[in-house]
Amino acid sequence: MLRHQHGSRAHSSVRHLAVERGIRPDSDLNYFLNEPEFSGRSHLSRAEISQCNSIMEALRRWREADRALSEASRRYMHLNDSDMRAIRMLIHAQKQGRVVTPKDIARDVGISSASTTKLIDRLVAGGHLSRSPHAKDRRTICIEVTPETARAARETIGRQHARRFDAAAAMSSEEREVVVRFLSALVEADQPQGDLAVPGQVSSGGSASRTEDQQPRRGFGESETSADSEG
Repeated sequence: MLRHQHGSRAHSSVRHLAVERGIRPDSDLNYFLNEPEFSGRSHLSRAEISQCNSIMEALRRWREADRALSEASRRYMHLNDSDMRAIRMLIHAQKQGRVVTPKDIARDVGISSASTTKLIDRLVAGGHLSRSPHAKDRRTICIEVTPETARAARETIGRQHARRFDAAAAMSSEEREVVVRFLSALVEADQPQGDLAVPGQVSSGGSASRTEDQQPRRGFGESETSADSEG
């Protein structure tokens, strides 16, 4: 009885907060969330199930906000998704003092060597990247982000992403531990199971790669950002 009362009070608090922030706790956009055969919930009260649904809906709204921010970033930089991933990787590498080659970009972005060459040519022509000879291997080249592009990314996208850190900093230590535990559990829960676990086509280099003309089908649980075309 006490557990049920505690669950009801907690649900009321979460539901009030969700409504206050424009979150629809019982949204039909949860797809198969309410299918009882997909998850064990016999030990949960109706209030607790609704509370879990509120969390799922809040996650959906965050993913929508993340997708919108990614689209805004691409529009501002006049770049596509692969371009943005390459530039983020290069900025991070330069901060660490690491040398980046075209092979590194292909592996990190997940595209073929031919698509990587096109990507680099396009970004060099646009003034975003520069090429220089490799200090130890003259058979390859080093790729760097130009100071202008690095500065533009830092002053806009970097400043925007810092707001996420501020959101975490506003919580207590105990709250952060709960969030980390929950997100870590989601990482485990989102590991592909059953038919979804069947590996895709593997390139000769040993890792899956996509050309700029290939666009994967989007699944129910996949954000639009990760399913964007490479070209």
